Amino acid sequence: MKNPTHSFPDVTLLITHYNRSSSLERLLKAFQDLDCAFGDIVVSDDGSKPQHLEAIRAMESQYPFRLITTPQNKGLANNINKGQAAVKTPYTLYVQEDFVPKPAFAQHFQDALEIFTQEKELDIIRFYAYFSYPYLEPYKKGFSRMLYKPWYTDYNKIYYYSDHPHLRRSSFLEKFGNYVEGIKSDKTEYLMCVSFIQKQGKGLFLSDFNAMFDQKNSDDEPSTVQRDNWQQQSRNPFIVLLRTVYRQVKYNYDLLFDKQA
Repeated sequence: MKNPTHSFPDVTLLITHYNRSSSLERLLKAFQDLDCAFGDIVVSDDGSKPQHLEAIRAMESQYPFRLITTPQNKGLANNINKGQAAVKTPYTLYVQEDFVPKPAFAQHFQDALEIFTQEKELDIIRFYAYFSYPYLEPYKKGFSRMLYKPWYTDYNKIYYYSDHPHLRRSSFLEKFGNYVEGIKSDKTEYLMCVSFIQKQGKGLFLSDFNAMFDQKNSDDEPSTVQRDNWQQQSRNPFIVLLRTVYRQVKYNYDLLFDKQA
């Protein structure tokens, strides 16, 4: 068997999965087709139905991964926590099962990994988003530093962290704490954003944030996570103003008082 063109032995690909085995196989095959290999692949399953677990186990002969399961669904936070706990390499590439890497993945990821190993203060490098992080400072190789100050007025400043595909140090949870379990995934992500800012996390953002991944959902396997789309809410100027003021107050309060619920 030939050596892969793109090998990342210090990186574990961590994939969270729930009832979308076809999407998972598509993701694994896409990395294989790009001739990318990782030090380890962990598939963390959140209590999927038996037919999906059977399908995953059937993939094990073709794709080298470790399956971490739970007897019942416990939510995305638990799924990430238990998956991250199984990682043994220094770095983690976190991807949910409905994403697909593009041909540009390998070069951008190699650049990100080189930057990460050189810049010891970095905690995360983000590869995908629905819209650009609002405060960026150009860095190098197509990446920008994310900037955060309390007085920045764009409320999207809070999304300094995101659950979308990213590279992070495998000690990430030791620094920022586990994901809060037993609540909605949006709230879990928000609380990690708060912790990331409070504990002075530092990160980069891929300026061309659609270059490395596509997010694909089908009618057969629709998204299992429902998120509020802030970009499509009312454009009434008065409502927009009220919402903006509320968010500024709420975010600064949560950051100041270490709100965790």
